[in-house]
Amino acid sequence: MIVVTGGAGFIGSALIHGLNLKGINDIWVVDDIDHPAKQDNLDPLVFEKLVGKDAFLKDILNKKLPQCDAILHMGACSSTTETNESFLNKNNFEYTRHLASFCLEKEIRFIYASSAATYGAGENGYSDDESRLKLLNPLNLYGDSKQKFDLWAQSQGVLGYLVGLKYFNVYGPNEYHKQEMQSMVRKGFLQVRDEGKLRLFKSYKVEYLDGDQERDFLYIKDAVAMTLFFLEHKSIGGIFNVGSGKARNWNDIAKSIFTAMNKKLNIEYIEMPSEIINQYQYHTCSDTKKIRKAGYLKPVTSLESGVEDYVREYLIPGKHLGEGK
Repeated sequence: MIVVTGGAGFIGSALIHGLNLKGINDIWVVDDIDHPAKQDNLDPLVFEKLVGKDAFLKDILNKKLPQCDAILHMGACSSTTETNESFLNKNNFEYTRHLASFCLEKEIRFIYASSAATYGAGENGYSDDESRLKLLNPLNLYGDSKQKFDLWAQSQGVLGYLVGLKYFNVYGPNEYHKQEMQSMVRKGFLQVRDEGKLRLFKSYKVEYLDGDQERDFLYIKDAVAMTLFFLEHKSIGGIFNVGSGKARNWNDIAKSIFTAMNKKLNIEYIEMPSEIINQYQYHTCSDTKKIRKAGYLKPVTSLESGVEDYVREYLIPGKHLGEGK
């Protein structure tokens, strides 16, 4: 049996779809269905049981979990604007620590979502070399909560027995419930469909033109493949970047959306909200040498191909992963 926490969410439901494609259906989904689109994510998938996150934690603390091969821990508050530090500490750090401790004791494979948000503004680079963990300086409380667990695992000397994945800017089907945390591909698609134009933030640094702020964009299908690689290679442990290894800008995203929709390019540059100006990242790009050295050799989907697949196969027809595919 495999447990996927956050299994009704974006990456979690995509992982279940990936497991189903491999013929694996003995799956426990841990999540709270607090949005209709999360139920829509689950409807096409095959799994054994849906468990609430608090009930699952109780089973973990009471050590009542049935025979389990792996826990893929994707459940967390992923809002980069969350300001409740106590909530993030309980939901992101403590919850993860309880699950990790249980898996270490029971020798269960534990793969968890860290985050590229731990890299902050990138002043110390984007290397997943664990010796550099203490140098990282997240820009928000969400990144802090992820960094806190990475440092805890390192301090306990257990990083080699776990896998922490630093996901960069993942986009794709099944993110429909994420509201303001949806990718620009989904937001941009809706803007172009409804208004005929797409809005991007202006730049406040002279070295970047408007819309030329850069991100490492990764299609969800690649994120799934990279994650399941570590499920299949159980001798590998540590922290790994999950990204494309290429920096592309928001203008590239916009052009890809308009092209996929067969629409004329129409970008409007808008002011950035004052509350995020000082936390805004102008460049991210994953260092992928470590995951490649570990043996993951599949090519990464190009931004243009990923956006085209997402827009034409999922957004336009209104489909989820596993639905009518």
